[in-house]
Amino acid sequence: MQNDFRLMFDGVINHISAESDWFKAFLQDDPRYKNYFIVVEDAPDLSQVVRPRALPLLTIFKTPSGEKQVWTTFSADQVDLNFKNPEVLLEILDTLLLYVAHGATFIRLDAIAYLWKEIGTNCIHLPHTHHVIQLLRAALDEVAAHVHLITETNVPHADNISYFGDGTNEAQLVYNFALPPLTLHTFHTGDAQALSNWAMTLIPPSDKTTFFNFLASHDGVGLNPVRGILSNAEINSLVDKTLAHGGLVSYKHNADGTQSPYEMNVNYFDALSNPNGNESLSLQIKRFIAAQAIILALTGLPGIYFHSLFGSRGWLDGVQQTGRNRTINREKCDFDILQSELADEDSLRSKVFTRYCQLLNARKSTTAFHPHGRQNILNIHPAVFAVERISPDEKARVLCLHNVSAQKIMAATEFESAADLFTGRSLPISEITLEPYQILWMKL
Repeated sequence: MQNDFRLMFDGVINHISAESDWFKAFLQDDPRYKNYFIVVEDAPDLSQVVRPRALPLLTIFKTPSGEKQVWTTFSADQVDLNFKNPEVLLEILDTLLLYVAHGATFIRLDAIAYLWKEIGTNCIHLPHTHHVIQLLRAALDEVAAHVHLITETNVPHADNISYFGDGTNEAQLVYNFALPPLTLHTFHTGDAQALSNWAMTLIPPSDKTTFFNFLASHDGVGLNPVRGILSNAEINSLVDKTLAHGGLVSYKHNADGTQSPYEMNVNYFDALSNPNGNESLSLQIKRFIAAQAIILALTGLPGIYFHSLFGSRGWLDGVQQTGRNRTINREKCDFDILQSELADEDSLRSKVFTRYCQLLNARKSTTAFHPHGRQNILNIHPAVFAVERISPDEKARVLCLHNVSAQKIMAATEFESAADLFTGRSLPISEITLEPYQILWMKL
């Protein structure tokens, strides 16, 4: 398997299932597991703790020695591990090395920002959390230097990129969490300026690090990452659009007792195009593919969600079945039906998959898109997201233009001519006309 694929393993180490053997042993007062979890005595002030969801922070469990309040950051069925216990840290390190032994080349550290808890603090991004990541990185560098850590921290951008450390001692990649909501904002407004301004700041701290770019995942579209980048009014507009397009919204508790939108639960195709609207399907597909092209054009490594690759829509029936908002973007596809739809050239799935493959083939045709290559963000028109990509050896250059609006626009560039990366044809590009949602990638 490792000879054919580079495998990413999901390192869920902040918490484990309440149905796990470790926690079942804890519930039976097994002395080995007594300190594997965080038991909170009495009623300390936990109001500063950052809560990702509007659920109780502590859950009461019955044990032979009495009821215990156990720390459950995300929900009662996900119990946080106690990393103050060295045995837990060694168990987790052993688990990650097991992943490496089974072929992992990437390890995703799920919800890692919440790892260390100190009562009286906000319990997020604490120094000890970074120290644990540094220890894991050092261990992997020693025995499996080819393995890369990817931190999954759905938090404001400045906090998110702190998990690069100094560029050599923490994660090699961080999830680019601001990108999904910023891209939605860009296409909703038809204005690329906010995205362009933010993309100019995407400078990895070393040539050993880069960004993991994505638009959709098994989770929703987080809003915290764009707080401080978009205004509250712009964020509320994203929420309103999501609800208007048939999506759902999850909320989090604030320290002052209020709630605020935390995550938009919506299929990304639907987030971009109202499934109940009267737009042509061809226009919706062009908009969707233009958005996907941006994650392929930016510096970093693209992460493509299964349902984006195959043009899925929202699955509200699944939400009704599970009672969980996130199920809206987790439909289980029937393989035979999926194959049949892909074979039908007129189907949504076939059209999206075909266009996506064209993008991927163009991307892999040049080293300009190398994850450690440079990028220059260009301001050639308010409705155009323009990025120049340059290979690490500076021998390959590509100019990527994306019309984020439903309008035909005209723009000028500083370049005279280039070769269309999709067709190979030479084009004059000092003045360019872009159709609505047109993508133009050109080899300079």
